[in-house]
Amino acid sequence: MKRRILLVDDEVAVLLTLKAVLEISGFDVDTAASGREGKSKLRTHEYHMIITDMRMESDAAGMEVIAAARSASYHPAIAMLTAFPVAEEDWQTMGADKMLVKPMHTRILLEQIEKLLASHEAKLSIWNSPAHKPAVANKSARKPAAAKKAKPRKTSAKQVAVKATGAKPKAVKTAAKKSAGKRSAKSAKR
Repeated sequence: MKRRILLVDDEVAVLLTLKAVLEISGFDVDTAASGREGKSKLRTHEYHMIITDMRMESDAAGMEVIAAARSASYHPAIAMLTAFPVAEEDWQTMGADKMLVKPMHTRILLEQIEKLLASHEAKLSIWNSPAHKPAVANKSARKPAAAKKAKPRKTSAKQVAVKATGAKPKAVKTAAKKSAGKRSAKSAKR
């Protein structure tokens, strides 16, 4: 099965060049010429990897594509493509798995993509492994003491009467005694 990559870049020359390089290397490649188009394709297709430029129709377009890829249920690897490198903490905070700086030698680009795909697939296989799933399930099965259901308390007739009538407890107590006395007298007559 061919691995699918989505390339998102507003520079058509970069988009077509990268597409050709990746297809020659055995990838199935889709392209998007804007962040908006990239987000749309993320919703309608599944990809193993997303490679997105950062600055397209707006300065935030690349970050929006990364956020859409992060929320995709199929969890693709994400590479940020930029001519303006940023600090590692910054691109990781944005949600990217790797930063690719353009222009880049083809061989180095392919090596970095292969490494990222391999590490991402390993991460996904660990996450989806049976050994990992019970640990996740056990965490949700264990509830903190405060979250455990409290046993329901029995409500007395007096408490119900106080709530229903809004009367003071002493008045309800007196009324309850009178009512109980009447019931006892009726049952004794029978």
